[in-house]
Amino acid sequence: MKIVLMADNRKNELLVNFCIAYKTLLLKHQLVSVYNTAKLIKASAGIEVSGLSVDYSSGLEQLAARASFNEIDCVIYLRDGKGESLAASHELLDVCDYNNIPYATNLATAETLILAIDRGDLDWRLWLKETPQVS
Repeated sequence: MKIVLMADNRKNELLVNFCIAYKTLLLKHQLVSVYNTAKLIKASAGIEVSGLSVDYSSGLEQLAARASFNEIDCVIYLRDGKGESLAASHELLDVCDYNNIPYATNLATAETLILAIDRGDLDWRLWLKETPQVS
């Protein structure tokens, strides 16, 4: 599965700790993030994450575009509920809603989502890609 890992600035440390805690599960999947977050996760948790070499808001826009074509299977985006959110983050989550792409915006749902992936609860996302789409 292709999993997006993102966090608002004040949640980066929490995302790194999440990645350390679930490293064995995350290593089974293709991970994507913006460049700085990918670099931080690799340095801190030792997990390879493909980084989009763009700034944060452009990265969110690119991820939203990928989600609109079902090129992403789930998003873990730890948001700071008290901080200002970017319009691009809303766009990403809106596209996820439209395309039935599961996402987590806090630690509790991130843990639930990663454990569901490990159990195979989201294998339907893989089957979706294998099934020819009717226009």
